Amino acid sequence: MSKRHFRFSRGPLERLRAHARELPGESAVPTPPLAEDEAGLGLQSASVTHIGLVRANNQDTVLEKDRVFGVCDGMGGHRGGEVASAVAAESFLAALEGREPSAEAMREAVDAANTAVWEKAQGDEELSGMGTTLTALWLSGGRAFIAHVGDSRCYRMRDGSLRRITEDHSMVMEMLRAGVITAEQAETHPMRNIITRAVGTEETVETDLIEEDSRPGDIWLVCSDGLYSMVPDEAISSTLAALGRQPDQAVQALLDAALAAGGRDNISISLIRDRGDSR
Repeated sequence: MSKRHFRFSRGPLERLRAHARELPGESAVPTPPLAEDEAGLGLQSASVTHIGLVRANNQDTVLEKDRVFGVCDGMGGHRGGEVASAVAAESFLAALEGREPSAEAMREAVDAANTAVWEKAQGDEELSGMGTTLTALWLSGGRAFIAHVGDSRCYRMRDGSLRRITEDHSMVMEMLRAGVITAEQAETHPMRNIITRAVGTEETVETDLIEEDSRPGDIWLVCSDGLYSMVPDEAISSTLAALGRQPDQAVQALLDAALAAGGRDNISISLIRDRGDSR
């Protein structure tokens, strides 16, 4: 089932405008784990993006540069999603060049990505309506700055407990918050592929900005819905508990689990362990 973006007004669901989403492709593209980041912060990371077992192409893009990690999950037309996620990722990272880590820098970087995708779509009829999710994490000095648009996710594993940091911008989440459906119904609801916020589908975008602390031993996970729609949070948690100290092994295990469950979407995973002063 392809993903769609609907534009909503506040309150009742009005002015619905759909954007068809043919999801991601390409074989697995791993990123080797980092022994330690340039700032000596003690970050260890690994990431992967995979076409999955159903999609014709990979419209996901993984962000990883210095201490910034994230996922863009594109949507729209034959090649629109692939273009949208790549343009958003490049523009987002470029906008952070030379900046000090902050929520404001993250917001401005998302705005830059939104403008780049929007303008690219206006100049090419084949790309009309394209867009992408964008969930990114910037770790620095014991702080985590998170920017989030769409239904990709950021999690943090601390002391054996997995917590989802972001909230999906999706039709199902709107219904869940309104008490229309239960959490159990949300997991299999036929409208779970509809997102209510995306980068590049409008001239401006509203971004969730979150600031958290990051402690030695914390494990951060940023992923597209190709992972969590296939692998329950309980299984993600147990995998990180067992393999979180080896991000490359944990990423491979999560990817294998998503594929074993059907791999119905593109799968993108970025995993980071905050080692602090420990080795």
